[in-house]
Amino acid sequence: MPVTIDEKFESRRITTGTNPSVELIYIGRGSNDDSAVMSAALAATPTSYNLLPRQDVTIEPTGELLWAITAKYAVSNLAPQPTGGSTFSFDTGGGTNHITQSLATLGKFAPSGKTAPDHKGAIGVDGNTVNGVDIIIPVYNFSETHFIDNSLVTDIYKGTLFGLTGKVNDASFKGFAAGECLFMGASGSKRSDSDWEINFRFAASPNATNLDVGDIIVTQKNGWDYLWASYEQVKDEASNAMVMNPTAAYVEQVYRIGDFAGLGIGV
Repeated sequence: MPVTIDEKFESRRITTGTNPSVELIYIGRGSNDDSAVMSAALAATPTSYNLLPRQDVTIEPTGELLWAITAKYAVSNLAPQPTGGSTFSFDTGGGTNHITQSLATLGKFAPSGKTAPDHKGAIGVDGNTVNGVDIIIPVYNFSETHFIDNSLVTDIYKGTLFGLTGKVNDASFKGFAAGECLFMGASGSKRSDSDWEINFRFAASPNATNLDVGDIIVTQKNGWDYLWASYEQVKDEASNAMVMNPTAAYVEQVYRIGDFAGLGIGV
């Protein structure tokens, strides 16, 4: 007796969103042979539905010559990355920096008849101290995972990764100008006899030019350089008060420069 497969009324259970799926539910009749029923179910259920591939078919006996059949459709699981492949991720959560100078003083207020002292953008002036403030600064964090042939991951290569950790790019790298990209380090594990899975972590901060620090113009500051100012008390003629004004600005290199070509993941 041939096996018949009929779709049930409560079939087509659909889930949308980031992990879409569909379940088609059937009744199988005409045999107690599970192999025959499975063959009939595979032939009767479509290989894809709503552009989703069929993942599996389940059969379950529910009575004499009767079977419950469920076909599930969902996004295919990603195939393992081959040797030489890579994956990428990023976030723009930003970092923090302690600053003592504002970009601009938007308002100065004083009691009636008096003039607020002009501190030339110095923040949190308290007597002879410029306290400053912590702010969020733009930092682009990203990582790349590469699956590298076992023959390339030598002790010398591991030493190169170690040596470049905490260094800034000396040339254009991954779309960032020299001085903008900081290598935060790598972590790896041997995936098989043929390759290693290595995750490379980076942070990027933009270079800047012509920054105002009070009456001083800083012509160039690379992304990972540190900018600070020195202050002294001077008399503000408008308010006849002693104020803290920046008298000099300094750009300090705090990270060493490295050749990121040594990472072996392209530029």
